[in-house]
Amino acid sequence: MQWAGISEFVHVAESESFTLASKKMSISTAQVSRQVSALESRLDTKLLYRTTRKVSLTEEGRIFYQHCRSVLDGLEAAERAITNLQSKPRGKIKLTAPITYGEKMIMPLVNNFMKQHSEIEVYANLTNQKVALVEEGYDLAIRLGKLADSTLMAKKLGKRTNYLCASPAYLHQYGIPHTLAELTKYSCLLGTLDYWHFREAGKEKNIRVTGRLRYNSGYSLVDAALKGLGIVQLPDYYVQHYIQKGELVTLLDNFREPDEGIWAVYPQNRHLSPKIKLLVEYLSKYIV
Repeated sequence: MQWAGISEFVHVAESESFTLASKKMSISTAQVSRQVSALESRLDTKLLYRTTRKVSLTEEGRIFYQHCRSVLDGLEAAERAITNLQSKPRGKIKLTAPITYGEKMIMPLVNNFMKQHSEIEVYANLTNQKVALVEEGYDLAIRLGKLADSTLMAKKLGKRTNYLCASPAYLHQYGIPHTLAELTKYSCLLGTLDYWHFREAGKEKNIRVTGRLRYNSGYSLVDAALKGLGIVQLPDYYVQHYIQKGELVTLLDNFREPDEGIWAVYPQNRHLSPKIKLLVEYLSKYIV
């Protein structure tokens, strides 16, 4: 069997773009196009529909892709098996995580991990946008909260708690709320959403809140709360330190929503990779 054009075809099929496929393979778009065209000529079969806006598979292309994907998965599994025999895990890990949580919690752990494994390379993209792992060639994603149903694999690393809190000075001046309905009487420090999450009588409840400031930065909201500008709802990694020091006071604890999961998510064909398995195990050891 001739292998020329197989990888290029699979990358185009998965990304629906010659340009994206060329970026993933670090070769020119023209080279990808030439290889796929040569493959079609060799098979005497049209594998792809090409328009100015989109690339899609023909019926023959879908059948051929399924077989090619299985073959490439088998080759990757063979490479992983050889890597697993080596004393040191090696190779590149491409991962993504939310910006703030990634900066504060994930990347310091990744840096410690890299100090222990000198032959592993890491490319990290911290973004609050949900990245398409398979299509964009990622090995691993860190995601927070509820996971959407998908074909991706997931391992729970830990959990996070959302706290409602305010400074003692603010509460001394305006009083302490005892019910969810009372929140409308207070200045609420808003993030990107107009509502806060709670749990009442065993059911999830979203309360719409208002205030005179809105920031898309958790650290800025914490600073506002510390300076007595109002009540804030934020995850533990923003506020726990200040709660422990008494600089912030938790509120309406009986209505706090259940803890959210912190997840390592990865494509199915990555779950046997020694370097990915090692990193996920390392993160799960230190994230609680």
